Amino acid sequence: MKIAELYKHYSINYLVATDTRKIRENSLFFALKGDHFNGNEFAEKALAMGAKYAIIDEEIYQKNSNYILVANVLKTLQELANYHRKKLAIPIIGITGSNGKTTTKELINAVVSKKFKTVATKGNLNNHIGVPLTLLSFDSTTEIGIVEMGANHQKEIEFLCGICAPDFGYITNFGKAHLEGFGGINGVIKGKSELYDYLKNKTKTVFVNTEDALQIEKTNGIKRELISKNIAFIETNPFVKLTYKNTPIQSNLIGSYNYNNIAIAITIGEFFTISDAKIKEAIVNYFPNNNRSQLIKKNSNTIILDAYNANPSSMKVALESFAKLNEKNKTVILGDMFELGKSAKKEHQFIVDFATSLNFDTYYFVGEHFYKTITEHQKFRTFEDLKNALIQDKINTNFILIKGSRGMALERAIDFII
Repeated sequence: MKIAELYKHYSINYLVATDTRKIRENSLFFALKGDHFNGNEFAEKALAMGAKYAIIDEEIYQKNSNYILVANVLKTLQELANYHRKKLAIPIIGITGSNGKTTTKELINAVVSKKFKTVATKGNLNNHIGVPLTLLSFDSTTEIGIVEMGANHQKEIEFLCGICAPDFGYITNFGKAHLEGFGGINGVIKGKSELYDYLKNKTKTVFVNTEDALQIEKTNGIKRELISKNIAFIETNPFVKLTYKNTPIQSNLIGSYNYNNIAIAITIGEFFTISDAKIKEAIVNYFPNNNRSQLIKKNSNTIILDAYNANPSSMKVALESFAKLNEKNKTVILGDMFELGKSAKKEHQFIVDFATSLNFDTYYFVGEHFYKTITEHQKFRTFEDLKNALIQDKINTNFILIKGSRGMALERAIDFII
């Protein structure tokens, strides 16, 4: 079946699904394959649960006209998403970077939605499957789309740009994330800059952090908008406070590194002529979730939970920001950083040495990589070992930073802090 014909089925309800647990009435079910499953095997179940059609790529599963046979289900999903994007012809803001993508996306969405009907990437559905699903969640009422794009290899951002065709773009930063896949920091810069390459070739617009010299350099010769001069940083203690057009704004975000995320959201709000009052309202009412820079009170302790993800760049700025906070009895609980390849040993030792240089009161390092580092502070191979230490230590009246890669699930530590 040609994409134009498939689109006619899709555009009746604008509903797609790749998981039988999330089937909605009259949706299109795409039978994707994974390392440990074959979506074709669930096509019949999807139809029984209310899907209108099941898109499959193995003829043996085709039983009637409600099964649509294609050469490759994933490629068909991507082509349908791109076809839909072209049909809608709405402005799309593409976002990538090593750190802060999701928070920045949510802030931009909070601001822009004050004036326009926006739809943004849900959670971190930002890969070769998530981006098409995001695009297909847009419907005829959507006025602006906000698409987060993640990558751990070169050419991935280029590929995702080809699907979502952004009109605007923003790269949060170039950091030491996914070094194994990108082949080092230069590979990260080259890979993330594929967004700039796309926008330059299409004569589109980039938004740029004025304080990042490398971003300024990389966007030379591209149509660009710099962070608004109407914004000024005040302090982080512990929440980011800034002024916009001389009016103070108190955010609910912790960490000075979040200032740039807020500033770009305000800048984009200005660009799309959102009123000053609405911009301020959006920032003031935005609260982080999903283990991202959350402030938690636990009995006598105050905890900064930033355990959604970690890499050497984000870990360093989190520690720097934590060190600047005017608090006593500071404790850090740091978990392994993943996907660093051959750099893992060096980068984990760097973080141990850097954290030690900041003279916090108590340190807990956990994970196989941190366990191999040289330090006089406590280190644990497993979370179970960390848990036992926290139970025994009975931490009281401390200001605590918890940060590690998602696979470490360090939010579990909160249960064992009294």
